Amino acid sequence: MTDPGMSRTLDRVRKLLAKAEGTDNEHERETFMAAATALMAKYGIERAAPSAARSTPANRVVTLGDPWAREKARLVYLVSEAVRCRPVLIGKGDGGQRVHVFGFASDLERADLLATSLLLQMASGVARVPVPADRVRAYRRSWMLGFTDEVYRLLVAAESRAASAGAPGTELVLADRKAEVERAVAELYPRIRRSVPRMSGTGYRDGVAAGRRADLARTAVRPDAGLALDG
Repeated sequence: MTDPGMSRTLDRVRKLLAKAEGTDNEHERETFMAAATALMAKYGIERAAPSAARSTPANRVVTLGDPWAREKARLVYLVSEAVRCRPVLIGKGDGGQRVHVFGFASDLERADLLATSLLLQMASGVARVPVPADRVRAYRRSWMLGFTDEVYRLLVAAESRAASAGAPGTELVLADRKAEVERAVAELYPRIRRSVPRMSGTGYRDGVAAGRRADLARTAVRPDAGLALDG
């Protein structure tokens, strides 16, 4: 359940996004979206401040169905990682690709909010972009990889800025929280192997550009939404 502080934060974020969506000025739109992203990062740091109430890591499994299950799982993985959670790709099961996400409650809430919104944005973006007729699937896949990588970069930058502006002792608390989350992961997954996706399409740069324009803090929807494209 979302706490009152999170509800107030989301209300402020929604107002910023309404302004972003209501303007045709690209500079204004980017400014509003940057403010919303910074607000989400600030909330995460406040919940990790030395004076904040202590809690313990929790976890949840997110299942991403076809089509594009692997690409959707990668987005959930990287967004979760960017907001200080620890995701683990656990493969197929329950009708899709599964990501097991570990983290503190406030970070899990942020990961859910951002990832579920970005899944829809990625779906609508890749559906609108012109695609070479002879390389439809490869182009769309590389576009989604580029979109996800750029979103990850922007989120990490926002988190870093928020941490730098945090109260004294915040970085030490963040390190302690990270260690707690890693211990929780190690109890269930003592041996984890990372992999890098292979790419053959030419849409990566276009995906990066779309990720740079993404609205990084829209209202959450169900985590399996979006990307109903068939190649």
